[in-house]
Amino acid sequence: MTTRRRDTRPLPLDDTVKLRKAVPHEFVLEAIAALSPQTRSMFGCLAVYLGDKIVLILRDRRDAPADNGVWLATTEQHHESLRRDFPNMRSIQLFGNKVTGWQVLPVNSPDFEEAALRACELIAAGDPRIGKVPGSRRPAGSKRAKAARNTARKRAGA
Repeated sequence: MTTRRRDTRPLPLDDTVKLRKAVPHEFVLEAIAALSPQTRSMFGCLAVYLGDKIVLILRDRRDAPADNGVWLATTEQHHESLRRDFPNMRSIQLFGNKVTGWQVLPVNSPDFEEAALRACELIAAGDPRIGKVPGSRRPAGSKRAKAARNTARKRAGA
């Protein structure tokens, strides 16, 4: 019986090989490295999680560059208090006029790096204003989970 040898030659660098994108605003990940963050690609950006909680999205894209920077996962009730800590924080323009929990520390603001590092300090301190458990990861007893079950039941009965 002959054994097949694995080809260990390096692949040519051409269009058939995907290279990893550079991590946008990598200094943010370095600042919270002690918390063992996990990252996932999301909408062409990099989502940052601590356990089940999403805390940030790091964005540096050519399309709609006004929203590049560090996105904070928060809720509308915390916008005002966070704005006192981050005067240049604003709503994400991609979302239009709709108020969402997401806010951005824009990369083009004069205090971007300082604000992003301050957000990392708040996250490390466990500030409840930053971070949320995404809907699909909420416990089965949550309002959103109940609503989804009711919708599924209605469709099944229809």
